[in-house]
Amino acid sequence: MQKLLDLYRQWKGAEPANVQLIPGGGSNRTYYRLTDSQGQTVIGVIGTSRDEDHAFIYLTEHFSQRKLPVPKILATSDDQLRYLQTDLGSISLFDAIRGGREAGGRYTLKEQELLKRTIRELPNIQIRGARELDFSNCYPQAEFDVDSVLFDMNYFKYCFLKATELDFHELKLEADFRLFAKDLTTDEYLVDGDVNSPAVESFLYRDFQARNVMLDHDGNPFFIDYQGGRKGPYYYDLASFLWQASARYPHKLRRELIYEYYNSLKNYIEVPPVRHFANRLALFVLFRTLQVLGAYGFRGYFEQKKHFIESIPPAIQNLRELLASSTTFHYPYLMEILRQLTELPQFQQIEATAIRADGYKTTDLNPYKAHPQDGPATFSKYDAQGPLVVRVFSFSFTKGIPEDESGNGGGYVFDCRSTHNPGRYEPYKQLTGLDEPVIRFLEDDGEILTFLDNVYKLADAHVRRYIQRGFTSLMFCFGCTGGQHRSVYSAQHLAEHIHEKFGIEVRIVHREQNITQILPAEK
Repeated sequence: MQKLLDLYRQWKGAEPANVQLIPGGGSNRTYYRLTDSQGQTVIGVIGTSRDEDHAFIYLTEHFSQRKLPVPKILATSDDQLRYLQTDLGSISLFDAIRGGREAGGRYTLKEQELLKRTIRELPNIQIRGARELDFSNCYPQAEFDVDSVLFDMNYFKYCFLKATELDFHELKLEADFRLFAKDLTTDEYLVDGDVNSPAVESFLYRDFQARNVMLDHDGNPFFIDYQGGRKGPYYYDLASFLWQASARYPHKLRRELIYEYYNSLKNYIEVPPVRHFANRLALFVLFRTLQVLGAYGFRGYFEQKKHFIESIPPAIQNLRELLASSTTFHYPYLMEILRQLTELPQFQQIEATAIRADGYKTTDLNPYKAHPQDGPATFSKYDAQGPLVVRVFSFSFTKGIPEDESGNGGGYVFDCRSTHNPGRYEPYKQLTGLDEPVIRFLEDDGEILTFLDNVYKLADAHVRRYIQRGFTSLMFCFGCTGGQHRSVYSAQHLAEHIHEKFGIEVRIVHREQNITQILPAEK
């Protein structure tokens, strides 16, 4: 500490009037806020690794030269184990969106705007920050490669998977790890029949999360804690941010943030096709999920840090949803082990805190427990415990209405053909209602939203009554001309609406796209 004060005195020419320790998170560095006699503050840092500190100092000076939103280095010690930087204040993005996080993912428009500002700024530091950057200064390595993927996968295996005592075949798992690593580090796609390997140099932030974004008085984001960054794919940071376990971003908000990022990325590079982008992103979401579970296992199980132990259940839920929704993973043994992992008893009963719209707060192993003041005629997500399974189909009218295999005779069939059809326009002909450009077209047009508002009211009443009566099967079908755009969008959104509101199992079948998805019942 004395050496940090000496550095401040050499820089400022006087002793600080006040020194305040800043509580740390997962970092091994120690931070202090140093205040002079005029009330001006700077941040003093004491590190434990010269190489790590050198990486941060070099990157910060490089980013500052490129006018990127980062702190400025004011002074460094000769050994670089201590340095002073500008004070970006005390409000992080993590603090600013706390309300939405604690409300279970119900973010206000102001909180959503802060998230969008941040995600729009990310390509700036990734692409512009990489220009003329000497990656040999990065720590602990210069580039994201196969070896770094395998290191993180083994970190997951030894620090988390083995701690669960789940039995697995080491060699089979290692083989899938290697295939996974190859896919993550090879980016190729077809353009007019030719293989395209984008030669884009980008800075991989590595620990891009809301805690590492500071906000100024106007809500503009500034970035910190990128000392572990290196040359690597930009998908990594997007996955890291949007699938942060504790953030609980709802599906719709995630889609909007991905759309904001994709459009912002266009300002810096020629972006890949939407479908390729989505498939690559899914790979990195899986990788990042396993990587953070490894970190949570080490910091939680071995170092006994409560914050990391508490982060494990939502990370497992992220993994559970990912396995249920994605068909892009071709690592059969790894997928089987991960499914077994999500089904372990210790991850089935999770203590949860939920806040209802009326302010009632419940902490219980079943967060969907009824409000004690609710009468028998009042129903909400908190008392949805029935065995009902809802199936939602999209289809083309030219190929007939889907059959009801349950033997109950079918359910609702909705005709989407009265709404504006994006399939009439060339840019959307090869896309579906699951792709962001089509989603944006339909929502900007607005007809589909009015259509679905009426569907939601009818569906809510029907699902509620089926649960009350103990029925086990309900079917909704959405048809349009080709079963590709409007019906797919409508089916997906109704399914997510029912799952979010009632917490029951919903099975989605986009028949003409040969896509199936299960949204599991919430425990």
